[in-house]
Amino acid sequence: MVYKSVIIFIKIIKIIIIITLMDGQGYKSLAFYKQSEIIHDFTVEFVKLYINPYSRTKDQMEQSARSGKQNIAEGYTQKSIESKIKLVGVARGSLEELLNDYQDYLRQHNLKFWEKDSLEARKVRALVYNRYNCYKFYKDYNASAESGANVMICLINQTNQLLDQKLRWMEEQFVKTGGFRENLFKKRMEYRKGKR
Repeated sequence: MVYKSVIIFIKIIKIIIIITLMDGQGYKSLAFYKQSEIIHDFTVEFVKLYINPYSRTKDQMEQSARSGKQNIAEGYTQKSIESKIKLVGVARGSLEELLNDYQDYLRQHNLKFWEKDSLEARKVRALVYNRYNCYKFYKDYNASAESGANVMICLINQTNQLLDQKLRWMEEQFVKTGGFRENLFKKRMEYRKGKR
């Protein structure tokens, strides 16, 4: 009986540690959040330069970029891992929508798509490893619509890969440790057993 209580206590401590690490503003140091911030800033500038200001596409691209960033932030302030998974999944979906907008832009304007392993794409992918990765390292690529759209395709693909990894990890944690309500219920049952 004591052994079971110790095991449950350890699991609860692990959950508390995970929740603590994921709470607050710790998300701002995560690579995929930083990248989503760059994507948002870059997209706002891209649409100012290359998209008709009265078009629905402008609003949709700005909203998708914003949603990608904001849903990561909102997800990481949630207590339940289910809510985190849901909101990070929404961020992932928003960035996928934005990726399609950039691909559509290149196709509809007969502009060149960079090959995945082209010199240009590799240079952009390497930027993410800069310790101080921020928008200023990318903004010069907005000098042309072709390079701007291709840079965003590279960065969004990188960010989506990171989000996919994080979602898999969170799903594994949920399967192993259970959800917030489930763990509160376990604590409640343990408390009630102890009172008898």
